[in-house]
Amino acid sequence: MTDQSPRDPTLQRERTTLDELFDVLSKPPRRRILSALAETNSRAVTEFVPGEVTGDERREDVLVRLHHTHLPKLDEPGFIEWNPDSQTVERGPRFDEVVPVVELLLDHRDELPSGWP
Repeated sequence: MTDQSPRDPTLQRERTTLDELFDVLSKPPRRRILSALAETNSRAVTEFVPGEVTGDERREDVLVRLHHTHLPKLDEPGFIEWNPDSQTVERGPRFDEVVPVVELLLDHRDELPSGWP
């Protein structure tokens, strides 16, 4: 048994694979969060609700999915720091591991299929 926390950047860096990074980037809400944080470090959670919510989807439903799925998926490995009390998100201790891929995709967004981020 190790004394290292699962959020210890050294331990996590050993476990990070390209597959894990692509898994994190596989959903638009997570891409929006990481893309926004690449530009400005601290953001309010409500900034990650798209301006146009489609179909029967409601703003509240999007916020629920952010809180129960997308934010924890990014927070647990340390890519972001999510504070549910203040409703803010900022770069986590492992953000530097994902930002090169995010920046590469942002730099080539015109060449990507629609839906980026």
